[in-house]
Amino acid sequence: MLWSLVKILIFVGLVTAATYGAVMLGEMSGHAQITLAGLEFRLGPVESLVALVVFIVLVWLLFKFIGLAAAFFRFLNGDETALSRYFTRNRERRGYEALADGMMALASGEGHLALAKAAKAERYLQRPELTTLLTAQAAEMAGDRKKAEETYKKLLVDDRTRFVGIRGIMKQKLIDGDSDTALKLAEKAFAIRPKHEETQDILLRLQSEKGDWAGARGRRAAGRRCR
Repeated sequence: MLWSLVKILIFVGLVTAATYGAVMLGEMSGHAQITLAGLEFRLGPVESLVALVVFIVLVWLLFKFIGLAAAFFRFLNGDETALSRYFTRNRERRGYEALADGMMALASGEGHLALAKAAKAERYLQRPELTTLLTAQAAEMAGDRKKAEETYKKLLVDDRTRFVGIRGIMKQKLIDGDSDTALKLAEKAFAIRPKHEETQDILLRLQSEKGDWAGARGRRAAGRRCR
């Protein structure tokens, strides 16, 4: 919500500035004279602004073309990966921008937008270790619990993300009221990170509900030793 409000305020500010600028330009007198290849062009204030914007766009396109031409030249000179590196850099830039936008949307509580940005980031980056967690949390926020659980399961195959995947599925099972499965998952999560206080609390509560007092005391003692 906060991010949406910021974007709306920025948009309103830009529209207001553009409107004010257009009014000021319309009230200005005089003109700009441009001579090109023997031809003279007389531009009023508004036409001058439009010409400046077109010029900036053309310069940006020129730099893009120069970068592509340089990569193509290196390719012709024997660098077989020059073109692929050029397009890879562009894809990575767009991917990381989408990833950053997705994280901002997630922090702002915009689950559906975060889910769309995560899908875009995955399409460009093809690095699931970076995008899968964002996808899972965005799906969870958007209310798509089936997709969230399926995505959390993908995190189980990597040692670096297994704990996060188990914890995410555990919370899904707790919401469903499946305390038996949640208890098993809590035990697995505790085995990976015994110092994680939330996991300790959930495991202790589930064991207490099952009447496993010996297990609960053992987990509590183990948790204290790990602190």
